[in-house]
Amino acid sequence: MIQSSLLSDIPSIAHGFGHRQMLTPEVLVEFESARPKKQQEHGTRIVTVSTPDQACGRADGFLTDRPGIPVSIVTADCLPILFAHRSGRYIGALHAGWRGLLDGIVEAMLAKIMVQHWGDLSEWAAVVGPAAGHQAYEVSEALVNRFRAALAVPEAVMSPRSCHLALGAIACHKLEAAGVGEIVHLDQCTITTLVDGSTGPLDGSDPGAYRFQSHRRHTLTHPDPEQRPKLPNQHSGLVILP
Repeated sequence: MIQSSLLSDIPSIAHGFGHRQMLTPEVLVEFESARPKKQQEHGTRIVTVSTPDQACGRADGFLTDRPGIPVSIVTADCLPILFAHRSGRYIGALHAGWRGLLDGIVEAMLAKIMVQHWGDLSEWAAVVGPAAGHQAYEVSEALVNRFRAALAVPEAVMSPRSCHLALGAIACHKLEAAGVGEIVHLDQCTITTLVDGSTGPLDGSDPGAYRFQSHRRHTLTHPDPEQRPKLPNQHSGLVILP
C-alpha cells in the first residue's frame, strides 16, 4: 500500500493508493461493502456520497462527509487524486486522465467543495498519486496543441519533452493556482516503475517486475486486442474512520 504523510497526518481518516501487488489498499478493505457503486467515464461529473453503497451512476469524482463510507477510484495510467480537509471532516477522490484534465475535472471538484461550504480551499490537502509519467507518456503533437490552446499552464510544466504530457504536473499546477493549501505529487510512473522503485523498459518485457498496472504497458505486451486479457485496475481512496 502506498500512502502520503500529508494525509496520514490528518486525524480520523485513512487512505491508500493501490498497486499491482495489492490492488485495493488494505485500509479500505473492511469498508468494501459501503463503497459507492459507480462507472468512471473520463468525464467531469462529481457526486456527493451520503449513504453506504450509494448508486452514483457515471461519475469520476466523489466527496463525502460521512464516516465509514469510502470514496475511491480505479486507475491504470490516469491520475488518482485524493483530497481531505485538514480537520478530517471532509474527503474526496478524483479520477483525472488527459480528457478530464482538458475538460476541467479538477476545477469541477474544487467548485463542488466550495458550493457545499466545506471550508476554504486553503484548508484542504491534495495528493496526486501514481500515474503515467511524462518521460513515458508519449502522445501526438495534436493533443499537446489542444492542451496548449485550452490551459494556462507553462510549457515547461505541461510538456517538458516533445510530444509528451506531464499529467501529474498539470494537475498540481491547477490545484496550486486554485489555492489548495497543501499539495503533494507522489510522482511514480505507472508505466515504468519496477517493484524495487527503479525504472524499467517501456516494452514491459517482464510484466511481473512492475509495481503498477498500466494500460499502456499492457497494450504493448498484448498488441492484439482480441487476445488481450482484461486488466484489473488498482484502487485509490480514503475513508473517514467511524
